[in-house]
Amino acid sequence: MRVNIGLAQMYPKLGDVQANLDSHLQFIEQAKAKDVDLLIFPELSMTGYQIQDLVPEVALTTHSTHPIFGQLMAASEDVDLMVGFVHEDARNRFYIASAYLSRGKVLHIHHKLYLPTYGMFDESRFLAQGNSVRAFDTRLGRVGMLICEDFWHMSPPYILWMDGADMLLMHSASPGRGLDSENELSGTRWVERVNRAYGGVFTTYIAHVNRVGYEDGKVFAGGGFIIDPDGEMIVRGDYFKEQLVTHEVDLNQLHRTRARLPVLRDERPGLMRRELGRILDERLKD
Repeated sequence: MRVNIGLAQMYPKLGDVQANLDSHLQFIEQAKAKDVDLLIFPELSMTGYQIQDLVPEVALTTHSTHPIFGQLMAASEDVDLMVGFVHEDARNRFYIASAYLSRGKVLHIHHKLYLPTYGMFDESRFLAQGNSVRAFDTRLGRVGMLICEDFWHMSPPYILWMDGADMLLMHSASPGRGLDSENELSGTRWVERVNRAYGGVFTTYIAHVNRVGYEDGKVFAGGGFIIDPDGEMIVRGDYFKEQLVTHEVDLNQLHRTRARLPVLRDERPGLMRRELGRILDERLKD
């Protein structure tokens, strides 16, 4: 099976949900013209990143009758979508969220697990922390979603791998910062290296999209990419450029890689559970 994946490196307008919806719909039309099966938008693509005390104003509920979210659901009739937004749940809590939409329905919502609150980041002052990570089935296969800081931790992608995800969909609003010895953006290069490691170790496809543009003195790097199950980067978007990147992946590569490198077959989640239980028990004793 082949899946044509689109990465929407967009420049959201801070706090302007209607303008961002219009941008989403434009990207969706471009993707449809290129026969894209799955279109992935960046973290907080519906709101911009530095929302802070705007959170209650820009938050969305995930109902088909919602004037904004309902249009995204309708737009998913022809192309599956992963969109980033602030989710307001039934108890009026607010989360950085990803929604997977397909054929007019919400298949899954992921709440960001790890909220960076250090350096230039201040997320946990304004938003609640997610508390679960699960893979789910789509018409394109079983996938999992993670948001930015989530994939700076090994446990969420590991859990999704164990839960059957053959594609990990990741998105971010990651500022370009820090130059390494080769005069490259060190944070961006780190994300590329780690995602290549995830692809190779978990013998899984990784699709990652980062936003572009400027907000409050921050510049966002773009440079989205797709990694194959051998850990090879097979496409990468430009840095600092708003664009639609598309690439068709062959899911049969999962079979070929896993036949050669059976790490999934030989993984021992029971050992992991037992040893983590021991570690937690020892910490409680301390």
